[in-house]
Amino acid sequence: MFSPAEVANNVIGIGKAKAGNKPYKLFLLGILAGMFIALAAVGANTASCTIANASVGKLVGACIFPVGLLMVLVAGSELFTGNNLIIVSVLTGDVKWTAMLKNWGIVYLGNFVGSILIALIACYSGQFGLFGGALAATTIKVATGKATLTFGQAILKGIACNFLVCIAVWMSFAAKSVGGKLAAVYLPIMLFVLAGFEHSVANMYYVPAGLFAASATGTAAEGLTWGNFFINNLIPVTIGNIIGGAVLVGVMYWAIYLADAKKAD
Repeated sequence: MFSPAEVANNVIGIGKAKAGNKPYKLFLLGILAGMFIALAAVGANTASCTIANASVGKLVGACIFPVGLLMVLVAGSELFTGNNLIIVSVLTGDVKWTAMLKNWGIVYLGNFVGSILIALIACYSGQFGLFGGALAATTIKVATGKATLTFGQAILKGIACNFLVCIAVWMSFAAKSVGGKLAAVYLPIMLFVLAGFEHSVANMYYVPAGLFAASATGTAAEGLTWGNFFINNLIPVTIGNIIGGAVLVGVMYWAIYLADAKKAD
């Protein structure tokens, strides 16, 4: 495996490649990543929806969800939260700020499209009817909880989430095999789901899926609206994700392993 210092140097090149990719490829790869994360969310809800004990259900869902990030890393796609680490290449002077922000914007939009696509498929394929409608009920309950967070709660949960996600991505860069990447990714991602932290791309599935399920089943869910989704969840969670990933992981490791080398140059 690569040492932490070697990973930091490798991240520079990874960031350059991501920032230099063509916009249409970034968008398509973003759609794929959104689909991968959304499918993991479908699986997590499906596995936990009939478990009466809430903590056990949460644990079971958390054990399923890491497959989403593993698909992102191994199959090849672009995930907004992981791409927060491009900040390292910006700080070393290898990528311009504008290139990083362009990458983030295109990938974020692609992630949203991919997530909505899976939410629509899950709803209108009859997936939510599983277990006598238990999956629909769980999907609506999860979405309502996310849409009714306060702005501050969503930011803080977003910070904690993407700190763990970017740590998982960083650790995966140390591995030289698929098995090593799985081992690196699994526990930090399981931890963020188990703890109930907020991931912007996952929420691009969770909340719209709840909205679609509520509409399809005629269920009234107080607070579950598109407006609350964007204002109470997606916007603040995205801000928190950037702080947790770009600042607490990217800037931190740049300062530890790369800043002094840049000064020496």
